[in-house]
Formats: sequence, C-alpha cells, structure tokens
Amino acid sequence: MKTHRIGIIMNGVTGRMGSNQHLIRSIAAIIKQGGVKLSADELIMPDPILVGRSEGKLKALAEQCGVDPKISTQLEPLLADARYPVYFDAQTTDRRAAAVRQAIAAGKHIYCEKPTAATTAEALELYTLAKKAGVKNGVVQDKLWLPGIVKLRQLIATGFFGEILSIRGEFGYWVFEGDAIPPQRPSWNYRAEDAGGIIIDMLCHWRYLLDNVFGPVKAVSCLGATHIKKRWDENGKPYTATADDSAYATFELENGIIAQFNSSWCVRVRRDDLLTLQVDGSRGSAVAGLRNCVSQQYNNTPRPVWNPDIDQPINFYQSWTEVPTQRPLDNAFKVQWELFLKHLVTGEPFPWNLLEAAKGVQLAEQGLASWKKRAWITLDRLEP
Repeated sequence: MKTHRIGIIMNGVTGRMGSNQHLIRSIAAIIKQGGVKLSADELIMPDPILVGRSEGKLKALAEQCGVDPKISTQLEPLLADARYPVYFDAQTTDRRAAAVRQAIAAGKHIYCEKPTAATTAEALELYTLAKKAGVKNGVVQDKLWLPGIVKLRQLIATGFFGEILSIRGEFGYWVFEGDAIPPQRPSWNYRAEDAGGIIIDMLCHWRYLLDNVFGPVKAVSCLGATHIKKRWDENGKPYTATADDSAYATFELENGIIAQFNSSWCVRVRRDDLLTLQVDGSRGSAVAGLRNCVSQQYNNTPRPVWNPDIDQPINFYQSWTEVPTQRPLDNAFKVQWELFLKHLVTGEPFPWNLLEAAKGVQLAEQGLASWKKRAWITLDRLEP
C-alpha cells in the first residue's frame, strides 16, 4: 500500500469547533478509518500536530481524540518544519489573518476556518499572497455537505422546484447570558472589539450557501441588532455586549431569486432544526434542516381559505413528504477535509479557496455597511 503521509499543523483546535468538528470528527476519524483511499493500493494518511497557547488543554485534547497526535505551544518552529506542509487555522477571527499570512510566507498549504479576516481587503490579500506563493489553499464551507442541504441540491438537480422563486432561512437559538445558566458560546463572540458579531460570523456562511446552491449574490440589505446588552464571560464576570447578536438580511441573487435570512442568538426555537431553509418554487417547495428535508409538490399543496372565526381545519404538516436518504452521508466537515487532502495529493479540483472566503467576508462587510447606511448595497465582483 502506497501511503501519502500529510503533516498538518492544527492551530486553535482547543476551541469547540476546532476540537469537535475538525479534530475529533474529521482528522481523527479519517485516521481511525485507515486514511483517505485513492485506490485499492494507495491512500492518504493525515499526521496532525496540535498547536495552542495552553499545554494542558492540548494534552487533554490529544488524549481525548484517541489517535495520539503530537502537540506544541510554539508555532514558528513548525512553520520551518518540512514534515508539516499544511497549516490549518481554527483560532478566533482576530488572530487568523496574521497567522495565515505567516504560514503562506513559510510556504505552507492553507486550509482554514472562516471568516478568514475582518475586512474584504485583508481576506483578498490572503488569497493573492497564497496564489503568488503557489500554495494550495481552501476555506471551510461545511454547510454544503450537510445531509439536509445535499438532499435539497438533489431536488434542484432533478428539476423538482420548477422555477425557484424565493428562499427563507431561519438560523439560531437562545444563547444564555451566563449569569444563572452557563452560555453555550464564548464571550468574544459578543464583543465587537474582539471581532465578534453574528453578521461577520453567519453572512460568510450564507454567501457560500447561496452562491453554490442557488446562484451568485448580487445585493444585500441587512439590519443588525444587539438585543442582549449585558452578558457574563467564562469567569462569571459581567461585560457589555458590543457586537450584534441578531441579523435580519435580504439578498437579491443574480438570477432574480430573493433570499431572506434571520440569524439570531436571541431566539427560542420552534421549528424543525437550528437551521431551516425553505425553498419555494413554481412546481414545489421544500424545507431542509441540518440532516432532514421534506418536500411538497404542486398537486399536494393545500388550498387554504382565510377564516379567523374557526379553528384551522388543515394540518399543514401532513402534506409534506420526507426526502429519503439514498446514499451514505458523512460528517460535513470530514467530507470537505477528505476533498482537500485529495486536492493536495492528486490535484483534484477544490474550488472552495481563499477567494471564495473573501466573498464571504465581503458579504458580511457589506451587510454591516447596509445596516449603518440603512440602504441596499450591490456587491462588487471580486477578481482573482
């Protein structure tokens, strides 16, 4: 068996997303399954080293993941180490761009979380630097491989919707303030001075989801809000929330489709999942969550009549049909990691690069500008 061993510097994986999704459910899972098979006699085997500021956290995480990765609190020596040609970044947003720039200068291939930077100019600079250095690069765009979105794309590919008219996205849940009940998210997310905010966080996701599934985003109108003004940090200390915790955005796509997304850390969920995406078309509609998807054909659509003086006679849930899982669907982060590893070894196309990352930052930045100006903003085309 020919084995391509790929050393990966994994920086910032002691955070929730980095540890759970990228290390445990992706890289460790790939190692445990015997690598990424290219053929019957050839495979790729990742070889991670975990980097962070706390040796104690790194040791605990290395023990937890079950594959015995190496650890280090020093990034610079690893950037000079030829055994690790790949740099992965899952740090907080305000630390990412500088570290990625440093890794590119060291000749490392780049794979990182989003947003890649706080501004479009800086995100585009990272892509330009990577292209000039000749290093392969990619950004995490995990929601494209969620089982619910995969099923939705299957419906689109088979012409189920007819003409797609509109999209309605609902995302979020109640994040506890931290006084009586511990919060589920880190405190920096709610401080603008630490690059927090739901607009910079989530509009990057909505950009790649819309661009790749429905059509390129043409313009945005966005209203943000900081609904919860006071929160408590990881040490139980109160602080003033300075970043937006909710965003109400409308997107116009180049093909005429209208998309509306509500994103909020201040909403109590009464829907099928933490993210639901309703797509309405001339011949049918569908609602996708993280894993499931239901559809309703034109001929199965109820014919309601407005009458507030009687109880609603129609059970609107009954006329929807579950879209079946017709093939195995793995963890979305793991799927993209495997594609990136194949890209490194075989040159298999990987279109989700740092330019795509810059487009996500652009939408978030223009969403913030739209909120400030209280106006629609048309996006400039980012040139490679």
